[in-house]
Amino acid sequence: MRKSKYSKEFKDSTVQLILNNNESVIKVAADLDLNPKTLYYWVTSYKKAHNISVRSMNSSASSESIEDENKRLRKENKLLKQERDILKKATAYFAKETL
Repeated sequence: MRKSKYSKEFKDSTVQLILNNNESVIKVAADLDLNPKTLYYWVTSYKKAHNISVRSMNSSASSESIEDENKRLRKENKLLKQERDILKKATAYFAKETL
């Protein structure tokens, strides 16, 4: 089995760019100099792994209600703030040790 030359973080961030910003797979593939088929595979794999319905990539209509989206985004925002705070504390800790 061949090891991918792209990290999981790179793949996930690329897929997030497509899903969250309604970017075209073709456009992102061209911008990043990737094969569009590879990018379609990453998106499909990501959706399957995260239990997101696998539907047409061109469909921009969302089945998620505004309330559900707000709830999901608030939860995600809370998690991101927690991660940020942890990173701030770690940065301060390591900065203090190097002085």
